[in-house]
Amino acid sequence: MVSLREDLTNANPPPANSGIERTGMLDAFAHDTREDILVLAMFETRPWEHGEMQLYQLQEKLNAYVSFILDGEMKETFPHLAEKPVRIELRTAHEPPRRAMEFLGRARDQLSLQRITLEVVLIGEERDGCCGGGHGEHGHSHTTHEHEAQDGDNRNHSHSGSCGCH
Repeated sequence: MVSLREDLTNANPPPANSGIERTGMLDAFAHDTREDILVLAMFETRPWEHGEMQLYQLQEKLNAYVSFILDGEMKETFPHLAEKPVRIELRTAHEPPRRAMEFLGRARDQLSLQRITLEVVLIGEERDGCCGGGHGEHGHSHTTHEHEAQDGDNRNHSHSGSCGCH
């Protein structure tokens, strides 16, 4: 089964208009310079109460991420990062149900053959008035990316801030 860990920093809130229901969008992309690894994050802030539909959205979102990595779009878009190891994170506000964790475990086993790791990270709720602008404190740059773009000119870049009020 895939591991479940908690984000104790609460430093990377979900970008606006992100979530597994937006299957064609890469929610966040970061180069973690401490670990020298690329992190592609997908967010699910809804409770896991939408059953098969939510599980299907998770599967489609994960497929889009894997396609972005393995079909060459990531290398084309970020050639200087092409040889870095990759971690996909499902960053969720609620613990996924058993069926979702089993699916993610099977996906993790398959992805490991491609040198891609997969983690589930529990994220906390944002505090009121918290999480202003600026870049992450650990050398991360967060980018949303419209995966459906055909010509590469339709990319949407934005930065999410880090929370400095703990």
